[in-house]
Amino acid sequence: MGNNKKNRERMNIVVKTYRDLIVWQKAMVLVTEVYRISKNIPASEIYGLTSQMRRCAVSIPSNIAEGYGRHSTNDYVRFLQIASGSLYELQTQLEISVNLGYLNKGESERLIELSGEIERMLSSLIRKLVCRKAERK
Repeated sequence: MGNNKKNRERMNIVVKTYRDLIVWQKAMVLVTEVYRISKNIPASEIYGLTSQMRRCAVSIPSNIAEGYGRHSTNDYVRFLQIASGSLYELQTQLEISVNLGYLNKGESERLIELSGEIERMLSSLIRKLVCRKAERK
């Protein structure tokens, strides 16, 4: 019964802007952390791995916001899928950074864990939007 109450409470939350989306908020934390840890990557990678990681990280909340701003479910889903793709790229780059000794395992694991949470939230949001659209037909 407690779960049903929590679900009803969640459903009563009004999302007025993309900033109200928890997935966007968590993606913003991820970007900040990626910028923080990527400062430790060697300067020789500034135009390579560092730049790529930062661009991917920035792309995640940016695409969530842009998709939200499109007033079409199809567009919104497409931008959420792009955000997911950027998230997968970032996860790969984090692993590469560990393999090269640029990041320690602890830093990487923390970010991989956060990115996994964002991944699940994006998947859930995409599913809900697709189902809601199908129900309207």
